[in-house]
Amino acid sequence: MVVGIIIGAAFTAIVDSLVADLINLIISLFMGGVDFSGMYALLGEGEYGSIAEAEEAGAAVFADDRFIVGIINFLIIAFVVFMLVRQVNKMKKKEEASPAAPAGPTQEELLADILAALKK
Repeated sequence: MVVGIIIGAAFTAIVDSLVADLINLIISLFMGGVDFSGMYALLGEGEYGSIAEAEEAGAAVFADDRFIVGIINFLIIAFVVFMLVRQVNKMKKKEEASPAAPAGPTQEELLADILAALKK
């Protein structure tokens, strides 16, 4: 279980990098060069030049880029987990469908054979 947690954390880091460095770039290109990193909605009063300035001032902001990245990360990780579970279920079905080893004689049959051998 510990190995799964460690691999999961490493996989999350890989997905974070993939989304931040590649997928956001591709989405930005298709949307006409829109940069998600500077997108935020101010939930209070005031004007700030960037999201960092708003956060430093303690203003309530909704960071669109972080939300989009979170959704994409979730979808990628959920898809990979789904595929893993699907493969495990296929392997279990194969294992259950494989022919069982032939059953040996029952206890009654063994006792009957011993009784027959003793009567000789």
